[in-house]
Amino acid sequence: MKKISFYLMMMVLSLTFVPTTTFAAEKNLTTVTSNTKEIPENVKKMLSRLDEIKAMDKSSMKSSEKKALRKEVRAINAELRSTGNGVYLSVGAIIIVILLLILLL
Repeated sequence: MKKISFYLMMMVLSLTFVPTTTFAAEKNLTTVTSNTKEIPENVKKMLSRLDEIKAMDKSSMKSSEKKALRKEVRAINAELRSTGNGVYLSVGAIIIVILLLILLL
């Protein structure tokens, strides 16, 4: 109970040090250019195939056909995940983040 009240008090006290006023300053308006990335053609094909599979009527299919579709969907999803759109953290970075969280909380 003492720890919870201590942490609560520390959080409240830490919020008092945050400046509550902000200064308005005129800024030059800049145009924001959207950085649209082109989707590769093979990814478009895979996404369209997934849409086709979702739109299929699977009630009249045999179980072996459904199983083949599930395998195909899993393979496509695995290939889409491996295109490198992830955020990777090293073990050292994870340890530092955990230590910071322990120290701050």
